Amino acid sequence: MVRDRRFDRTKTTRRWWLNNDPYATAIFNSLSISFPRGEAFFIESVRAFRDDAPDQLAAQIRAFAGQEVNHSREHLAFNRAVSAAGYQLAHLDSVVAEVLAEARDRPPIANLAATMALEHFTAMFAHVLLSDPRQLAGADPEMTALWRWHSTEEIEHKAVAYDTWLHATRDWPRGKRWRIKAITMLIASRKFVTLRYRGAIELLRQDGITGWRAHRGVLRYVWLSPGPLRKIVPHWLAYFLPGFHPWNRDDSALIEQASD
Repeated sequence: MVRDRRFDRTKTTRRWWLNNDPYATAIFNSLSISFPRGEAFFIESVRAFRDDAPDQLAAQIRAFAGQEVNHSREHLAFNRAVSAAGYQLAHLDSVVAEVLAEARDRPPIANLAATMALEHFTAMFAHVLLSDPRQLAGADPEMTALWRWHSTEEIEHKAVAYDTWLHATRDWPRGKRWRIKAITMLIASRKFVTLRYRGAIELLRQDGITGWRAHRGVLRYVWLSPGPLRKIVPHWLAYFLPGFHPWNRDDSALIEQASD
């Protein structure tokens, strides 16, 4: 379902909008900076294989694209609010642009594999955000609504890129399919975590928080409390198991709960 939501950034008055916590805010802001360009990349990667897709999958790709377009639009607006709060985002955005520009020279199937891996990442984080109230505790209400809406749709379409990959590689030997899937996830994980970590550290630097304080605060948040990165580890490992599919874990109840 494409939920065309629009969020009012004028209701956000705090620079540290997430529980007045500079570390939590920096982490979420760093994630959001990557979304507009990243969502466009995901759409392009999946659409490259829609022409010969079965009708049901083709319909899912269309819905996927519609949802991602809306996510991109709302996170652009979110990022403008972050900029208005006094943060300089141009350099961080240019890093995202450079990484994605490198993908232009890769075969479409390689970009689909990367999209599949990163969509699993976003779905894992979405599950944590919707299932653990501590993740957004103390956030500005409009920001909470934005992130919960985004998380809902990430869970809803979490298998589209994966099913597109299965269709696109249907004639491949199973060993080749698994090998490329696994290697791509390892590379994508390293890049994703490293770049978003560096982004958070840079935003904290702009807050005057540097050195060990910045690193300790970010690492404590993502690994200890509330520990979103720690919580996704088992489901990240599941990606490498034979017979994996995103809907092996049915968390559709979270969609219903978030929509109530």
